[in-house]
Amino acid sequence: MDLRQLRYFTQIAESGNVSRAAEVLRIAQPSLSQQMRNLEDELGVELLFRHARGVTPTELGLKFYEHARRILQEVERAKDVMRSQATSPSGRISVGLPTSACRGLSLPLHRAMAEALPNISLHIVEAMSGTLDEWIQSGRLDVALLYDHKAFEHVAWTEMMVEDLMFIVPTSHPLAARREIEFGQVFQQALPVVLPGRPNVLRGVIEQLAARHDITLAATDCESLPAIAELVRAQAFAAIMPHFALAAEIERGEMVAIPIVDPTPSWRLSVVVSQRTLNTRGSEAVAEVLAGVIGDLVQRSVWRARLKPTERPAPARARA
Repeated sequence: MDLRQLRYFTQIAESGNVSRAAEVLRIAQPSLSQQMRNLEDELGVELLFRHARGVTPTELGLKFYEHARRILQEVERAKDVMRSQATSPSGRISVGLPTSACRGLSLPLHRAMAEALPNISLHIVEAMSGTLDEWIQSGRLDVALLYDHKAFEHVAWTEMMVEDLMFIVPTSHPLAARREIEFGQVFQQALPVVLPGRPNVLRGVIEQLAARHDITLAATDCESLPAIAELVRAQAFAAIMPHFALAAEIERGEMVAIPIVDPTPSWRLSVVVSQRTLNTRGSEAVAEVLAGVIGDLVQRSVWRARLKPTERPAPARARA
């Protein structure tokens, strides 16, 4: 079995007709038919059901088609990777952004990518940080921004900054004019608090802090950032979120972010590169652009966080 036979078979399966497939492949029909018979003999199964209207993959043929298609896709990806190593970074890079940062990051990241890496096709995936962590380890994502990331064998990472979590209330809330609020008072207000449910990283940060300070945590679960924003906007709930997650609503005067003190809940943000990526050069280049965009947003106070003191944020090699 060789790649040529896989290409021939997938084309026949997609065309539903040996003659049409032969035209697309620019090969004589008898030769194509013989190649398929040789493939079936080698596998010891019938891959195609031949009938008056053409051919249809058998049940085993359909399964083989899926395998063949994936193999051919991986071969093309490998070619793209090799070509990208000889020229400027190129190819399709998947970037995972946590829900709380995706809205604010997507546009500046796309603009920076268009200028710095025009040959890279960016695929942005939004998900909770725990899900992104799993996908970056498995190689399903090439690059990701993660909260409170722990070092793993299959990733390289650079810790970017520390971000404080804040008490988000509607503008009509009695505390809206306060400059700060103690952590223990957050759960004693008239409005109930809404938080992402377990195993969300933000929920874990709040629960661990509450447990260490013997504070009873009472909160309603909600996994959707737009839904949390709507609940706060409707004056039905308060929330604990980073300022950046709801910056648009805060800027429009729909809600207020109050700093939390004694203690201040916070988390660390890291730019992570999967070492299972098939396009290392492209992934590292995208990670550098992502880190630069984040650093610029923080330096301009668009993103309220504290950058780690480094000369230039860039992906580090994996650390055990």
